[in-house]
Amino acid sequence: MSVGIEIRRATHDDYEGVKAFTEDLWEDRGGDYIPEIYHDWLEDDDEDHKKTFLADAGDDVAGIVQAVMLSPDEAWFQGMRVNPDYQRQGLSGRLNEACFEWAREKGATVGRIMIFSWNAASLGAARKGGFDPSTEFRFAHPEPDSSASGPDPVSSDPAAAWRYWTRCDARDHLGGLGFAPEETWAMRELTREDFERFADETAVFAVERERESDREQGLAGASYRVRTYDRESDGETETWAEYGVGAWEDVDAARALFAAIARDAAAVGADRTRVLIPETCAFVSDASYAGAEISEEPDFVLGADLSENR
Repeated sequence: MSVGIEIRRATHDDYEGVKAFTEDLWEDRGGDYIPEIYHDWLEDDDEDHKKTFLADAGDDVAGIVQAVMLSPDEAWFQGMRVNPDYQRQGLSGRLNEACFEWAREKGATVGRIMIFSWNAASLGAARKGGFDPSTEFRFAHPEPDSSASGPDPVSSDPAAAWRYWTRCDARDHLGGLGFAPEETWAMRELTREDFERFADETAVFAVERERESDREQGLAGASYRVRTYDRESDGETETWAEYGVGAWEDVDAARALFAAIARDAAAVGADRTRVLIPETCAFVSDASYAGAEISEEPDFVLGADLSENR
């Protein structure tokens, strides 16, 4: 067991110790991102909505994880790493418990994590640590195109986008989750206020087609842009536009939605896009049929009930 290892708050002075065991992780997958973002990733002294925990083994850093509050009762845990020299000593469990305790004190009733589908070891450790399966997703990547067009009209009405979201299959599969504006690579439950905020600050999309029977407008899809960001690739900087969810009724609605996203991405100067879509045979094949590139592998989201013993 991890006797003599202290779980404490991580600091900027811990950088070299964190880098020492993370910089060689997952080299065949492009490497770990934590050494590159560590100083920006840590919370400031005046931030109380997140906390980074470190397993201090004296001469070594034995592990690290970060907890973030995304809403009044939803926590997100990320960046869990255990030094290979200290594995099988119960450290992931101790780091999890530190996150759980902190999140409960902040009012969280649920804590979630995201794990790449190829990371079998982390998936097993998460289940052992008290997390249960929540959902899975992957990305679609429509090309930015200012002249893209689709078969259905798409509005920027947040009420229409929210209304479709409340009743669609995508929401059911994702458990109401979409990418959070508060934190990159984090998901929480979407609200009506979120769609109104996205309409004001970024962009919202609602596929609104005309019904043949009664000539009334019918809702058939929804999405929102959560952020844009720059990323280095082969020595060049690419601008990405990220869309927090993609939901649609059928392939034509997917085509219309992706066309609207392509136009929006071009308008904000994006070189690439990624749209979070449910990992189901229907949605993934729809996206491909609609002409969007899709990522090779899905990602998994797991959740832990934090309401007990509060």
